Amino acid sequence: MNGDWFIRGRDGRLSVYLPTDEALLCRAERLPGGPWASAQQVGGGQKLTAVPAVGHGANAYAHLVSWRPTVAGEAGLVHSTHYRPRLAALDWVPIGHPNKKGAVTGTPAVAVDAQGRAYVFVRNRGLGVSMLGQKVKGGWDPWRDLKGSRVEEDLAAVTGESGLVELYAAVPGGIVHWRQEKAGATPVLTEALETPVRPGTLYALATSAESTTLFYTDESGDLCAWRPGGKPAALLASAGPGRVSAVRCELDGHDCTLIAQRSTSGRVAFAAYPTELESAGAWWTESGPQLPADAEVSLAVDEEDRVVAATLSPSTGQLLLTRRKDEPGLALEAWRAV
Repeated sequence: MNGDWFIRGRDGRLSVYLPTDEALLCRAERLPGGPWASAQQVGGGQKLTAVPAVGHGANAYAHLVSWRPTVAGEAGLVHSTHYRPRLAALDWVPIGHPNKKGAVTGTPAVAVDAQGRAYVFVRNRGLGVSMLGQKVKGGWDPWRDLKGSRVEEDLAAVTGESGLVELYAAVPGGIVHWRQEKAGATPVLTEALETPVRPGTLYALATSAESTTLFYTDESGDLCAWRPGGKPAALLASAGPGRVSAVRCELDGHDCTLIAQRSTSGRVAFAAYPTELESAGAWWTESGPQLPADAEVSLAVDEEDRVVAATLSPSTGQLLLTRRKDEPGLALEAWRAV
């Protein structure tokens, strides 16, 4: 999944989204903090293809986007809204193609603004970025070409604390950033950063009322943090080859950013530091068992404001969870299979 596949729903229950070869599944807690139900297929019986995306708004609704085959050699994007984890998601609804028709052009990304409108971003045939925005009262505005050049597969969409939507994309030798200037507006290209970026490592997080922070791994292997308008900071050496997951939480009375990543040893590595204070430094602490090579890690906060970490292996369907203990520091409960 592109986006946070481990989320807390409107009713306080945690859920995970698991893509298969032709569908998207959802598993959710039966009750907040309780046992988990079996997986259910999302959005009806349409066949899906390529990597799906998920966006999660302040109203706690999940917006899901994927590609589906249309005619031979072509595909179109489809959208579904998931209001509560234990309720069936709405059927997949076609939302078109950035070039009207054609083959899959890239992995989509989704963000949801303060009014609950979904914004779908995807690379287009010309290797720029196109956007489709949802109307408040239903339906969609026309596709917008956000420009850009030689955009790579990696897109990271995020909604800031302001409720405005932002997008980051990797390009050869750098990163580009788009941001809404006001609610409902088309995001505009605001800044480009020259930096070497490893493919598939972008992750964005809202970190203050003014800023979002982009995490990425550079070619030297350092995990870096960048806020538009400033310079990137090397936080620490990356624990593994994939993207990180991050969440803001309170640790011992301080506003902190917690980062997790599957390490090269196969375990989950955690690091925390005061939010937006990368100069304070951070270091990895590994936890849990060795995981399959395709396992990913994601972080969420439950209805009791406790950090919860999940790992999910698409090939095996194995889901493991751990929660922060009610004690100082970042002590975690034993990992358990769901």
